[in-house]
Amino acid sequence: MKNFLRIALGAFMLLAGIGHMTYARETFQAQVPDWIPFSKDFVVLASGVVEILLGLGIIFLKKYRMHVGFALAVFYILVFPGNIAQYTGHRDGFGLNTDTKRLIRLFFQPVLIFIALYSTTALQLFKRK
Repeated sequence: MKNFLRIALGAFMLLAGIGHMTYARETFQAQVPDWIPFSKDFVVLASGVVEILLGLGIIFLKKYRMHVGFALAVFYILVFPGNIAQYTGHRDGFGLNTDTKRLIRLFFQPVLIFIALYSTTALQLFKRK
């Protein structure tokens, strides 16, 4: 089950990263908060590169899988303000065209964080020795 979740999450990250740079580039810009001091396009492109690298890492870097899983969980935490900005700014994107849908999306982020940690055994980083 862990391998399935890890590979599925890696594939999801690869697709999201590709989407950031191509077909969904404009849509992803709706999630970039206005207070970020860089252009929305730069943030979308840079996060797309990071997503691709994390997606490849979680699938293929067996030796560093736990660390990549931890990095992915941190990434999900760092992009969470974008999800909040989409909700508070009432910005449509990815079928999230109501405040209810955008609010529900906020509760999915902890699930992604847990899957990243669980599927890579990165939860062990939090256990006392």
